[in-house]
Amino acid sequence: MTKELAKQVLEQLKSGEISEYRVKKENFLAFQPVLHKHPEFKNFRGAAIHGGAIVYTYNPGWTA
Repeated sequence: MTKELAKQVLEQLKSGEISEYRVKKENFLAFQPVLHKHPEFKNFRGAAIHGGAIVYTYNPGWTA
């Protein structure tokens, strides 16, 4: 996974173009730094699933 792809995925989640995105464990280390630098980092939610993958969604205000 490239930084550009990670940024694109985050924007698609934010805009509602996609409702969730699954990051495989082998792509996690490339995806995570891009997520942490996103201005709306706290609005993204990750849920670990069997096999080491994480499913990310965009949920504004979920941490409030």
